[in-house]
Amino acid sequence: MYERILVATDGSTLSKKAVNSAIAMAALTGGELVALKVVPRYPQSYFEGGLALQVSEVARVEKQWAEDGQAVVDAVKKAALAKGVTTKAVTVKSDIVSEAIISAAKKHKCDLIVMASHGRRGIKRLLLGSETQHVLTHSHVPVLVLR
Repeated sequence: MYERILVATDGSTLSKKAVNSAIAMAALTGGELVALKVVPRYPQSYFEGGLALQVSEVARVEKQWAEDGQAVVDAVKKAALAKGVTTKAVTVKSDIVSEAIISAAKKHKCDLIVMASHGRRGIKRLLLGSETQHVLTHSHVPVLVLR
């Protein structure tokens, strides 16, 4: 049914539910798993207030985020391998999470994207938008959203 499943994760409790479901589905179908964590390119929140950071400090923060992101997908890979599922652990640097997810699905030739909903409601959803909604709207492969 599904030969290669991309699961997007941020390490949160809700995304762990998506990870567990993606692992179970891959095990059931005999498919492979691509575990994806999108890491921001630079620490935006520091620049919003006008506080300039040294280039070395920006590099240190980016390096830490990349290492933390790799740890998240490595944990997914370890859990999947324990269930007999072949897994690729991938981190991508991008400020637009939804586009990074869609691009990774294309690049790795995935035929399903599994991700968690963010559960935003009301004004927060209007102001912040929804990465999940964007993936649902723009993806050319099926998307399974878990709450």
